[in-house]
Amino acid sequence: MVKLSLAKFAAAIGGTGLVLSAATGIASASPDDAVINTTCSYPQVIAALDATNPAAAAQFHASPQAAAYLQQFLASPPPQRAGMVAQLRVIPGASQYIGVVEQVAGVCNSY
Repeated sequence: MVKLSLAKFAAAIGGTGLVLSAATGIASASPDDAVINTTCSYPQVIAALDATNPAAAAQFHASPQAAAYLQQFLASPPPQRAGMVAQLRVIPGASQYIGVVEQVAGVCNSY
């Protein structure tokens, strides 16, 4: 069984991109939309992560790769983010972080 650390996972997804699946042609809104279309800045995402899940935040802060990838993710336009996320959906063990990602995406505008 592959054990995936949050820091490695965050480096792969930018801490926020996991929840989007590949485009399916369905026009309904989903939690994925909040991640892909976030208007949050890097400091907002980090503040939200620190506040909502200190343990996950500690793992994230231990990885310079994760920080760099998150900055790249947030600097990318939504279509590119969607592609990044679609590639990451196949990472074994990634589903365990969906709740963290959705929670941060849902509240980061408050920080």
